[in-house]
Amino acid sequence: MSETDTQTLTPALFYRDPKAAMSFLERAFGFETVMVIEDPDGGPSFHGEMRLGGSSVRIGAEWSADHASPASLNGKNTQTLAIQVETDVDAHCAQARAAGADIFAEPETQFYGDRTYRCRDPEGHIWVVAQTVEVVTREQAEAASGLTITGWS
Repeated sequence: MSETDTQTLTPALFYRDPKAAMSFLERAFGFETVMVIEDPDGGPSFHGEMRLGGSSVRIGAEWSADHASPASLNGKNTQTLAIQVETDVDAHCAQARAAGADIFAEPETQFYGDRTYRCRDPEGHIWVVAQTVEVVTREQAEAASGLTITGWS
């Protein structure tokens, strides 16, 4: 891989109702839809792509036992999605709640300087939203948490 190669990571989420999920993601978090591919006969084929700032996410319909919504898996998740915002995270939380997010951890300032909240979307995917409200050093974070931290930048 050369130094000029650009690499990106794009998560793909699966939903029972991907169109409703995309609408939720627009209202709750401010995602923008950039592409939708769907079966003209109303079949199960669906692929959506959305952007938020410089990041993107793919949205798909369930299509196998290994590609299913948490709603079809008794709420099980194998990942958490994180959004870093520069704006008021408390207002962001209120917007997500109004759009139908299940807020299970209200905004709270963390030892590492971010104010975060956690929520589930209508089908159970877990999202963590954070805003840096204080720049702290590794030593400050370790003292506040009692943890040993390596790789702090």
